[in-house]
Amino acid sequence: MIAVITGDIINSRTLPEEWISTLKSALEGLFGENLKWEIFRGDSFQVELNAKDALINAIYIKACIKTLKKADVRIGIGIGKKSISAEKVTEANGEAYINSGSAFDTLKINKTNMALKTPWINFDEEMNLSIRLALIAMDSWGQITAEMVRYAIENQNTKQDKIAKISGRSQSSVSEALKRAHFTEIMELENRYRNQVTNLIKK
Repeated sequence: MIAVITGDIINSRTLPEEWISTLKSALEGLFGENLKWEIFRGDSFQVELNAKDALINAIYIKACIKTLKKADVRIGIGIGKKSISAEKVTEANGEAYINSGSAFDTLKINKTNMALKTPWINFDEEMNLSIRLALIAMDSWGQITAEMVRYAIENQNTKQDKIAKISGRSQSSVSEALKRAHFTEIMELENRYRNQVTNLIKK
């Protein structure tokens, strides 16, 4: 079982050109093993990675993109088997790729910016509802809030005073930004996702 993230930058033509370097930097900074990614069709991208790491990386990509003014990203996460391996991510195939594309295709219809599709229907129902609730916070992240979320994910298990030093901001401003982001609650969701996916794959 693997995960595939399929995404695109919303209204990329209206954004400053730096969005492409921000996207590349985000993809180069992803977490976990067995990572492969590719940017295609200008503003679209695809990532192949371990299933348990998919949500934290999706949140990380969103935080990176939202450090740019008026920028956002759509992300479909698919979990499943991979039947065809290829050098390029976009040339591989299998259940995970199909599920990722299917999740991505529902985003515009459902007017949401993140969703997942897996072989486990009950898990999908619960997790997609939780993601939609989390997006109430994530979609409204401002640039500074998104930047602090990015630093916090890059420096997990690091105390806020160290994140403050890394970001060049005061500890109180880091704390306030992460509170505005509902970072603690979003990480609780990520932890639940990680634990459930790990258990489901074992079955």
